[in-house]
Amino acid sequence: MKLKELQQVVAEFVEQNQLETNVKHRLLDLVSEVGELSKEALKASAYGAGDFKPTTAWAEELGDVLFSLICVANTSGVDLEEALKSVLSKYRVRMSSKGSPESGH
Repeated sequence: MKLKELQQVVAEFVEQNQLETNVKHRLLDLVSEVGELSKEALKASAYGAGDFKPTTAWAEELGDVLFSLICVANTSGVDLEEALKSVLSKYRVRMSSKGSPESGH
């Protein structure tokens, strides 16, 4: 499924379940979900003491982050396919000129 299709599926789910809210709340939800993903990463690596071994909740938490990110994009009118194409182009330029995708800031 393409990102545009995913965005549409999520938009329909949000509408059907009356989950509409503003971008501030969407962003807070995304940050919360990334925190939960981070907690799973800590568990998966014995708090950094061992190799990363995904927990049973890892994929679900990634799904929660993706859902929340798509909701942020939808609420703020961002086409994620176009945003990703743009950022990959930016990173390609940086890689060819500096050998790194970092901005240097």
